[in-house]
Order: sequence, then C-alpha cells, then structure tokens
Amino acid sequence: MVGIVVPSQSDIPSDETMMRAALELASSIAGTTSPNPWVGAVLIDRDGEVFEGFTEPPPGRHAEIVVLDAVKNAGKSAEGSTLYVTLEPCSHYGRTPPCVNSIIEAGVKRVVVAIQDPDPKVNGSGIKKLEDVGIEVEVGLLANEVEESLMPYIKHRVAGVPWVTLKLAISADGRIAAPDGSSQWITGEVAREDVHLMRSRSDVIITGAGTVRADDPQLTAREGGDQLARQPLRIVLGKIPQGARVLPALEYDGDVADLLRGLAEEGYMSVLVEGGSVVAHEFHDAGMVDRYVFYMAPVLFGGDDARAMFSGPGVQDMNSLWRGRFVEMTPMGDDIKVSIEPKERAWWH
Repeated sequence: MVGIVVPSQSDIPSDETMMRAALELASSIAGTTSPNPWVGAVLIDRDGEVFEGFTEPPPGRHAEIVVLDAVKNAGKSAEGSTLYVTLEPCSHYGRTPPCVNSIIEAGVKRVVVAIQDPDPKVNGSGIKKLEDVGIEVEVGLLANEVEESLMPYIKHRVAGVPWVTLKLAISADGRIAAPDGSSQWITGEVAREDVHLMRSRSDVIITGAGTVRADDPQLTAREGGDQLARQPLRIVLGKIPQGARVLPALEYDGDVADLLRGLAEEGYMSVLVEGGSVVAHEFHDAGMVDRYVFYMAPVLFGGDDARAMFSGPGVQDMNSLWRGRFVEMTPMGDDIKVSIEPKERAWWH
C-alpha cells in the first residue's frame, strides 16, 4: 500500500524511522506466516514516496515482493530507491523465486537490512548477491529488536526445534486449580482474550489428556466468541476422550523432545503449551521452555491443598534454582500478565 508523500529532501525520514516502520509491519503479522518468517518492508522512491509491505501467508508473496508490486501498481518506479527490510532478502528458490532477483531487476539502489537470515539456505548469500551487482547494503539497524521479534523463526532455523511458550493462569499464591480440580475461571475476560491472541499466533497447542478430561477445553483461537480463520494444530499428550471439544486434534504418546523435533521438520515454528501442572513440569524440567507466560489474578486459594503450578520434584537447594529474566509485566484488566525467559539461550549467540 502507498504511504505518505514526503514533500522535500530535508523531510525524508531517517533510516531508523523507516526500519521501525518495517518492524511494526512485521510485528502486526507475527506468527501468521509459518513456515516463513514474518517480515516487514518499506521502500522510499526517488520522489520521497513511501510504500509498505509485509509477508503473506504461504504460498503468498514475501514482503519485498509485496512492496515492489505496490510501487508498480501505483505507476511508479523503484529505480534509485532505498528498501528497508527486517530480514535479509532470500536468494534461493522455494515456494517463490529469490527476492534478490526482483530487487535487482527493479533497480533498487540501496538496501538496509536489520539482520542476516540464519537459514542455511540464505545466511548472507542474499546480501552478497546484492553487493555483487553494486547495490549498497547496510546490515544491523535495529538488529536486537528484530531478533527478539523473530526468535521463533530463528530458533527453528538454528536449533531445529520450535519456540516453546508455557502458559498458565495462576492465583496470587501460585495455584492453578482448586482441590476439586476446577480452574475456570481464575483470570478475567481481558486475560482470556489475550490468550486467544497468543493461540492465533501459535502454530501448535499442546495440552495433556488430564486437562482435556478435567476442563474439556476447545483450545481454539476466538475473537468475540467467533473462531478465527487461522487455527493452531492441537495435540493432546495421551488419550483423547470420545466427544471432547478439543477435537479434531492429534494424540501423542511418547517423548516430547521427539515430538518437538518432528513438528519442526514439518515446518511448525511455535508451540504454546496449555497443559496442567503435570505437563508444565514435564516441559520445564526438560528445559524446553523458551518463555513462561503467567496470567496472575488477584485471588487466593489460601492453603496448600490447591493444585500447584508444577506437579513433580523441584530443586532441592537454593543453588539449584532456575533463574530467568522478566521480559513483560502488563496489566490485563484486574489481572497481570508476567512473562519470563531464561537468562541465556544456549542455542543462540
């Protein structure tokens, strides 16, 4: 789509402003383009006119092609333009031809890239191909922010497993269910709406058969009560009861590490774990969680008989504590969303 028209050379936005616009475009579609990365692109032509684009779901166009097509559709030329893109343009044939070919053919003069693509099929070859034909390429602008936004994609390409988010709704005293097993609803409507957004941006949801028996959840992504067009694959660890609302879903009985590797091989990049305390402990104890998301409600069970967040043995001394870092604390109506990640990612620099 066509953006603003800049009236004079002195008013042309800075590189950072343009890249931040590209990052916002990418963020608006995060998690909706698997197995492709979500990428934003902004182009400013010789007249100062700005065009925007972002990656379409497969088998659609990559962000660079979307923005170049917008230039053509406006009857303009990309000759001598500057292109800002959050991820290195691809240089190989996949579902679509190489984006670098279209950039070169369009006559783009300068390309500003936030980060190099870690995919072994690209990994600097796109940048090199652009530079080999004389296009000026700059890499690294807003790199840290773009990396964080693309972590599920990066982990998938680098480590060969999906990004795993563990979500729990908890009381202020760290409990997830009453002694009778009931847990609906600990949190309020705003928090539950945010969970639906997370589901819509996840490729897969994993839960346990115990949760299915206790709560009979649908685990679909909904907005205003209506199911969204994009739904995650649902996997139940164990036997699915007949007639459960989670259906259609897959059953899995095996090692969860093998499950994650298999999902990655099929192109799934992000997994949301919405199980109970047993499943939560299994993923945590195995060190498979990349982000913990706790929706904490200002309620108290007030005793030790309510169900804890994790069911299973924990560390035995203070020196063995799992320590992470807070990455988000956001009010959600009367509740608070708290997100925690490990201090370090062993699979990433």
